[in-house]
Amino acid sequence: MSPSACTSDCGRIGELLSRLGDRWSILVIFRLGHGKMRFNALKRELGISQRMLSLPLRELERDGLILRTQYPTIPPAVEYELTELGQSLREPVYAVADWLIDHGAAVDRARAAFDAAAET
Repeated sequence: MSPSACTSDCGRIGELLSRLGDRWSILVIFRLGHGKMRFNALKRELGISQRMLSLPLRELERDGLILRTQYPTIPPAVEYELTELGQSLREPVYAVADWLIDHGAAVDRARAAFDAAAET
């Protein structure tokens, strides 16, 4: 995208980034990129409360990125998986995750240097 195109598209980009860029949505997309999961398994794996998981799941479903399937069992079993649109986010999300893993130590060093300079 050229910088001049940003004038017309930046608002839309910002809106979608704020929706998809929150901590839990990205982690949900990352995890569901490895296959469908039940709600409680996803909750345990991400180390998140039920409420904090329910909110991004509902929004991601609304955005057409995940599919929620409820099975008529007692208690009800619920599974989530990426839709085709959600699958299209796998590559960029995995690329960001790889970058974070590869450069996390450098970011930590930069933060420490910044904080040390700020203290003086």
